[in-house]
Amino acid sequence: MNTDLEIAKKRLTENRVSLSIVKEGKIFFESRSHGLKDLFGAVNKLGTSLRNASIADQIVGKAAAFLFVYSRANSVFAVTISEKGLKLLEQNHVSAEFRSIVPNVLNKERTDVCPFEKMVLNCRDAKEVFGILENVFKQTE
Repeated sequence: MNTDLEIAKKRLTENRVSLSIVKEGKIFFESRSHGLKDLFGAVNKLGTSLRNASIADQIVGKAAAFLFVYSRANSVFAVTISEKGLKLLEQNHVSAEFRSIVPNVLNKERTDVCPFEKMVLNCRDAKEVFGILENVFKQTE
């Protein structure tokens, strides 16, 4: 049993956060915002200290999965995970638990695939995805 992942899952449900990162029993980062920006910010700021962390997130698509792989997290819980996100985590030996699986993460309007998912669709390298997202978020500051 992964205690850190259990703590992160509990924080997600009981504290109504959208993202919880836990390592060695300590909460490293939490957010109530939806979307990828806070996850990217946490990975960017905390860097290698996220190695072997456990992460609970509301929605995990391929873009988020790449950030988990990049940070070398060891376990992830998602309320909803995309098929591509789950496959990427499995290929990179990141333990994944989830409540539901969907073909794709959708945009906020639920009319199309999430733009971040489109951006990373053909990417194969977590470092490459980190660079792409870094450029996107620099432009929105």
